[in-house]
Amino acid sequence: MSESPAARLQKLFEGHRLTPTQRRIAHCMVRGAAEVPFLSSVELAELAGVSQPSVTRFAVALGFDGYPALRRHLREVAPAERAGSGDEDAYNEYQQAVQGEIENLRQLSLMLADPAPVREAGRLLAGSSPLPVLGLRAASSQARGFAYFAAKVHPDVRLLDEGGSMLADRIDAAAGAGASALLCFALPRHPKEVAEALEHARGAGLTVVTVADSAFAPVARNSDLLIPAPVGTGLAFDTACAPMLLGRVLLEAMADALPDAQARLEAFDARAAARGLFVE
Repeated sequence: MSESPAARLQKLFEGHRLTPTQRRIAHCMVRGAAEVPFLSSVELAELAGVSQPSVTRFAVALGFDGYPALRRHLREVAPAERAGSGDEDAYNEYQQAVQGEIENLRQLSLMLADPAPVREAGRLLAGSSPLPVLGLRAASSQARGFAYFAAKVHPDVRLLDEGGSMLADRIDAAAGAGASALLCFALPRHPKEVAEALEHARGAGLTVVTVADSAFAPVARNSDLLIPAPVGTGLAFDTACAPMLLGRVLLEAMADALPDAQARLEAFDARAAARGLFVE
């Protein structure tokens, strides 16, 4: 299976120490990977919300003589024609949003061709008891969904979906009770409080595993293992099908690493049947 344009861009950026502005440009390029090889430096600057000289400095930071050299390289590794040519006009705005999410899921599938990061994350999460799961604002539903299912196979899952002054206290309590890792869902717009909480968690000795919209998200520097899953931007509010699915994949990897996961599931099913919890 061939790599997507976004995956190839991710590899281009790996190993480079980028400034916050340069990370913003990189993130913008990944999100519009199919279009970027056709943009001028001015157009890319406008798209990323930065200055044109910043785009030039970004290209130099990647080892190119300037932006034209970077664009030539991108055209060499990009598809021969612009993504969606001919098809995009056939879709209305709602269908285009769905098609965008389908592409995000395709990118996630290509990334999972190397399962090592997910398996490592599963091992870290399975080995932490209790297991704190953090997600604020836009990411709170992702954290809550993961925590709900994780509690069926993990002995002690602690959902952290509310901010405030007690968030650090709850992280400290988890660390004091024996936690070794924390799972974070971080989606745009990224609350400052999340970055501060992750920094606090690492200071408390926790290994931070993060699901974020990009490898260049603001939480990257406070994460020990970050696995990206792009969000959709075709509607007024972002859509997060890929991060949600990645959360379920991590859940599967964690369950695989828990020796008594199946027994816990069977015990839950037996209790649910005895209580008549579900309408069959």
